[in-house]
Amino acid sequence: MNYKQIFRKKNITELLQSAAKQDLPRTLGAFQLIMLGIGAIVGAGIFVLTGTAASMSAGPAVVISFMIGSIACACAAMCYAELASVIPISGGAYSYTYVTVGELAAWLIGSMILVGNMFMVASVAAGWSGYVTSVLEQFNIFLPNAFIHHTGEIITLKDGSTEVGILNLLSLLIMVPTGFVLYKGTETSAMVNDIIVTIKVIVLALFVCIGAFYVNPENWNPFIPEHIVETGQFGIQGILGGAAIVFLAFNGFDTVASAAQETKNPKRNLPIGVIGSLLVSAIIYILVSGVLTGLVSYKELNTPQPMALAVNAMHMPWFAIVVKFGAILGLGSVSLVMTYSIIRIAFAMSNDGLLPSVLKKIHHKNKTPHYATVIVVSVISLLAATCRLDIMVQLGNFCVIVVFIVVSMMTIYLRYKQPNLKREFECPLMPFIPLLGIGLFVLFLVNMPDKNVILYFFGLVGISTTYYLITFKAKPE
Repeated sequence: MNYKQIFRKKNITELLQSAAKQDLPRTLGAFQLIMLGIGAIVGAGIFVLTGTAASMSAGPAVVISFMIGSIACACAAMCYAELASVIPISGGAYSYTYVTVGELAAWLIGSMILVGNMFMVASVAAGWSGYVTSVLEQFNIFLPNAFIHHTGEIITLKDGSTEVGILNLLSLLIMVPTGFVLYKGTETSAMVNDIIVTIKVIVLALFVCIGAFYVNPENWNPFIPEHIVETGQFGIQGILGGAAIVFLAFNGFDTVASAAQETKNPKRNLPIGVIGSLLVSAIIYILVSGVLTGLVSYKELNTPQPMALAVNAMHMPWFAIVVKFGAILGLGSVSLVMTYSIIRIAFAMSNDGLLPSVLKKIHHKNKTPHYATVIVVSVISLLAATCRLDIMVQLGNFCVIVVFIVVSMMTIYLRYKQPNLKREFECPLMPFIPLLGIGLFVLFLVNMPDKNVILYFFGLVGISTTYYLITFKAKPE
């Protein structure tokens, strides 16, 4: 093995020339990129995790958790936008790492992105299952508990007896149409996403406007519950812990960067897509979380479908169905866009010889990486049907936060190492903005509710490094 290969870097010219040879049509403009970003961002966080963050960590102050999370992600978004304007190719943070650090580091970052986002999409599928179950129950259709919970989950029934989950079959259902749409092509995926995003934004706007009239201010009292030392819940530490949980809510803006090879005028449109989608999503989150915690006491929100609980409290059956269907569609678009991102990163890594070559094969008619699509969708389906939601969310969050820290560091490095590179967009207040993001991300990691996730993360790093060293065959220098 040629160990110099581990530290081999790709220059930007080499990456752009390689990208130009790929047969991926450029069909996405700035508006479609913003919609793509909103499609990935607005979903799991507001429809699934808001209740968990409020009940377990922040209380009604989860609104502040969202604000802190949006500030941290805005810092990372500025860094992504600058790097995307300099290196407008598929692969996102993976490709940026290849340019600035080297091959082994790029492999590790790529592994974290793939694993972290797969867990996140699987958690979205689990949340989707919860909302579908809630809608069916509203029509007096009750599915067997064993087939709507993950493998091995203990389910306590109303009579005190227990059942054991076998397989969450509903979470598999969302991945089937997701895989089909992605298999058909990027233009089809973007069109479907635009329709879904429009519907879910309208639903969330209705939730805020109508729900505001049913808010009980007593549910906001106390706004920041008293700190519990034993658990780290509530108080300032709880707000930071809540930010660590709802961080998933903002994950997805980086998906825009992974669409670089299918974007028209990427140096202009990528920064617009990244920053625009994050700004719109942050406003939506702050408004919705405020109304949600005003409708229902934070103590009751520890559920995979908090908005379903909130609209039920309004005693408006027709509106409850509207919101739940909006959540189902919203989570569907998150699943669609984030799975798209995973497939494109696997495609980029395969092009570089770091993953099996079958993942880079393009369908002759649909012009999509069809084998990568089938494999990625199958793995996510298995995770969604079997793994616990809390573990998937925290491990996914941990991986993505580490990636964002690395991206922020690379932006600083590349700005001062190669200051003459043409940048259509420059991160302002360099290096203050990236350093602020890094500091907040570190706070999120320190305040993760389950500290065991650190062990899982280092286990992933160890396995990834071992795989690379054992299977990699050095290419000629």
